[in-house]
Amino acid sequence: MRELTPDDARNAVLGGGVLACGGGGWKHHGELMGSLATSLERPVLAGIDELPDDTWVATVTAIGAPAAKDWEIRPVDYVHALAELIKVAGVPIGAVMTAQNGYSTTLNGWIQSSVLGVKVLDTAGDVRAHPTGKLGGLGLGERPGYESLQVVSGGNRALHGHFLSINKGNLNTVDNVLRDISVRTGGFIASARNPVELDWVKANGAHGSISLALDLGADLAAAGSGDAAVEAVRNRLGADVVDAGPLRIEKRTRTVGGWDRGTFRIGDHTVPYLNEYMAVDGPSGRVATYPDTIAIIDTATGEGLAVKDAGRGGQDVVLLVARAGTLPVSSSSIDRAGLAECEQIMGIGFLGHLDPGLRPGTAAYRSSAG
Repeated sequence: MRELTPDDARNAVLGGGVLACGGGGWKHHGELMGSLATSLERPVLAGIDELPDDTWVATVTAIGAPAAKDWEIRPVDYVHALAELIKVAGVPIGAVMTAQNGYSTTLNGWIQSSVLGVKVLDTAGDVRAHPTGKLGGLGLGERPGYESLQVVSGGNRALHGHFLSINKGNLNTVDNVLRDISVRTGGFIASARNPVELDWVKANGAHGSISLALDLGADLAAAGSGDAAVEAVRNRLGADVVDAGPLRIEKRTRTVGGWDRGTFRIGDHTVPYLNEYMAVDGPSGRVATYPDTIAIIDTATGEGLAVKDAGRGGQDVVLLVARAGTLPVSSSSIDRAGLAECEQIMGIGFLGHLDPGLRPGTAAYRSSAG
């Protein structure tokens, strides 16, 4: 275990911004949450083997579309959601984990650790960011007899006041209800959800995902911008450069049903997104498909480009792909029901491109810092 510092917070934002794959929250929100969490107290990061066997783990995150114009989340919303979950769960929640990496989502759980004393688990529901709760849900939707318990807190106060909802039922149904709530409360809302035994997390999580983001962020901080930043991503993630050039808008962003949807073009390749970059298509067909990690690096800043920051395009960018299996794998990132949902929403194929050899935990990451 180790205490997380302000330097860790800055690295988490940088590294998480690449693993965000175009989504994963907002840079300024991640900076705020990291600074606040590490100044209030020191959050504690724990490896999957550093917690007692009887620990229960909850997932903490936010739900919604990053480009929604009326979103509001306050730091207290994350704490409030977890505190309410602890009250109603009836089990000893001793650790929290994020559903995914991202500009702000890599820091999910840090302020809860500072205020409530829970540990931040060095595991994620997905090493990269994704659009639906099912893809970061640790396969609980397929667990016989599992009843989902989820709390959301927050919303745009000026438009809707503060909103609190405690939800219990089938995981997939609850996920859909909470996405609708996020839309109705301004576009985003804080969530604490799905307490589960540590053994289930061990079998289904993407282990070492937070350490990976921290190490990548440190690499990027040292590299700066331009080619050095691209090389830092290539080396840390084992990624390949697919294309480079000015970013073009193939299909403009539309925010519908709690998702940002559209398509970018880089050179000869198009990148369709649903909050996050979900595929890469080239002249000869499909090049990469979720759960591959798909990153677009803005060479001027050396940072991952978010969908919401693309504007009218024109940025000089580099498109990179790290194949699923070279980075930590979770059961939910290869969940066939979750992938089928993305097929239905986007109208493109996912299941036919899934590597049948992928298994949860097959690429658990171990930090270079130990």
